[in-house]
Amino acid sequence: MNIIRVESTAFTYPSRIARDSDGHGHPGEERPAQAAMLEITAEDGTVGRIIAAPGDVEEGLLAAFIRPALVGADPLLREKLWRLMYKRQRGSGQRFTDRLLCAVDLALWDLAGKLLGAPVWKLAGGYRASIPAYGSTMCGDDVEGGLKTPEDYARFAEWMVRVRGYGAVKLHTWMPPIPGAPNVRMDQKACAAVREAVGPDIPLMLDPSHWYSRQDAVWLGRELEKLGFLWMEEPMEEASLASYRWLSDQLSLNILGPESMPGKHWTRAEWIMGGACDMIRCGVWGVGGITPCLKIAATAESFNMNCEIHGTGVGNLAVCGAIPNTTYYERGLLHPFLDYEAPPAYLRQLDDPMDAQGMVHLSPEAGLGQALDLDWIAAHRVEGR
Repeated sequence: MNIIRVESTAFTYPSRIARDSDGHGHPGEERPAQAAMLEITAEDGTVGRIIAAPGDVEEGLLAAFIRPALVGADPLLREKLWRLMYKRQRGSGQRFTDRLLCAVDLALWDLAGKLLGAPVWKLAGGYRASIPAYGSTMCGDDVEGGLKTPEDYARFAEWMVRVRGYGAVKLHTWMPPIPGAPNVRMDQKACAAVREAVGPDIPLMLDPSHWYSRQDAVWLGRELEKLGFLWMEEPMEEASLASYRWLSDQLSLNILGPESMPGKHWTRAEWIMGGACDMIRCGVWGVGGITPCLKIAATAESFNMNCEIHGTGVGNLAVCGAIPNTTYYERGLLHPFLDYEAPPAYLRQLDDPMDAQGMVHLSPEAGLGQALDLDWIAAHRVEGR
């Protein structure tokens, strides 16, 4: 059974996510957005699919790097194919990104699950069928009643916990171009307000997103220790492993990383050996798919370390279901003015349904279990894409 076709289809859908000048998402007026569906087809007509950004899976990239590696190959040889594609990144002039590698890897896992009649989370390890979620906020904004003030964060966190049922909350605070951001004092006030609102027993986390110096990061970390936070992730530029080793040595607070550093499982192994973090971070779109995420999780487990999975979506959820050493699934990004429970138009249901007790349940369907509305996608295809 070999692969006979690799194609992507760009399509439009309505979205209420707007991007500021620095690329951060905020609520906005409904507007048309674009996504793409990558499809890898086997000889018997079985198709592995994943939704990706159009630029990550555009035709020129598929023709140059993906079809030569995949067409005619056995789709179940995922490790062999992943390594073949990873080696092609070296000579691509940085055109062959980890996001493209991830999209192909996810589609191959989806295809394998469908060919074998099993959910990907079971094929990849099969540790759990459900996992507690934490509510992960959008970054701060200047919208009245949104996430403009510490009190806004507190009110929203209380709703997430008391009404929606999240058992833990993570804050993304204010970032440029918001006036005055970044500011560790603003961040600390938001964190303190949220702790007061949800009480002492709800796990809380903070992602300051790389803005701070050593001095600011250690000051903020000590404040989070007083507030009983579970972790802080990416407070400084991650290219300096020595800075994170220094920070981890200064704090009892868990440091989680690296989030955005390239280098896949090799970089994460260096962070573990270098003592630069207390928990390791990986997400499928940042490291090149499920295949390297499983390597990272196994490496972390060998050092008695948690591997916390970064980001939402079926790929990350499958990893959460496959491995033993993770705590939560990240559900978001959330905002008071957005309804996360309404699936996008191209899905028949959410990728990550959560019950009233804050548990996300993994799909029993073969493959990744993403409920794509193929008729809707076909009807909204972008001509020529």
